[in-house]
Amino acid sequence: MRLVLLGAPGAGKGTQAKMLIDKFGIPQISTGDILRKHVADGTALGKEAKGFMDRGELVADSVVIGMVKDRLSQSDCKAGFILDGFPRNTAQAATLDGVLESLGMPLTRALSVDVDFDILMKRLTGRRTCKGCNQMYNVFFSASKAEGKCDKCGGDLYQRDDDKEDTIKKRLDVYKAQTEPLIDYYGKKGILKRVDGVGDINAIFSKITTMLS
Repeated sequence: MRLVLLGAPGAGKGTQAKMLIDKFGIPQISTGDILRKHVADGTALGKEAKGFMDRGELVADSVVIGMVKDRLSQSDCKAGFILDGFPRNTAQAATLDGVLESLGMPLTRALSVDVDFDILMKRLTGRRTCKGCNQMYNVFFSASKAEGKCDKCGGDLYQRDDDKEDTIKKRLDVYKAQTEPLIDYYGKKGILKRVDGVGDINAIFSKITTMLS
């Protein structure tokens, strides 16, 4: 299985990716992890990426694709892989297709975890984190018993800056404009499956495994 996972921030695709990894024994390919490793190891691609980062710029697609190609060439990817967080737009998807074809590893499936944006807003803006033990809550779905206080250690709960409404709205707007078109892209290629990302995590996973079998 060679899979690309699609879904807006807060859709729960990270959780489903971990469950898929455990079930199928294939690696999750995260561009963030790959990028950090190349920079830390001081590879040629890492040095090139660091140059972009030091200038406060997005790392060029060509560099990211080079890192992804290097990772997919490793032996643990021969039985399959899960791409999460990449590609982010149709231009990257088209380039990735060419790379995968050259490796003889074309994608077999694209899976979109679908959640309405109003639910995503509540999932993300409702998050509260304990300053003491980092336990997480959600004021809409899993609130603490005492408002603003952690059930486990009694610490104060706070909202992280990246969970505030303006920030979340911008992230969702970027997803809608750049990444959501990938659903049509992979749909036209005939490899897209879609699953409702609302409900019990295990029930969603069961639907996914049925779709992928």
